[in-house]
Amino acid sequence: MSDPLIRACDHYVVLEPSQPERILSASDTLNWLQGWLESLDSLPQDLQSQPSVTVAAQRLLDTACDLQVGPGLSLQWFAVRLDPPGS
Repeated sequence: MSDPLIRACDHYVVLEPSQPERILSASDTLNWLQGWLESLDSLPQDLQSQPSVTVAAQRLLDTACDLQVGPGLSLQWFAVRLDPPGS
């Protein structure tokens, strides 16, 4: 589904409502997603079968690039490469 090269990226641009864009490391992006998932009243239906919020956040990071957190409000994250390959 996703390009394997993306998995080699160690940083993400994250976008959230009313906030400037930020560049986070992969681990910080995972923590950011976990925090948002924990703040929701319930997990999205496609994540409810995951054994933990951590696993659900990792699944999102691996398979999606947005999460609706309220009516008309969504988060987005995009893998970015900060250094050219081979440097």
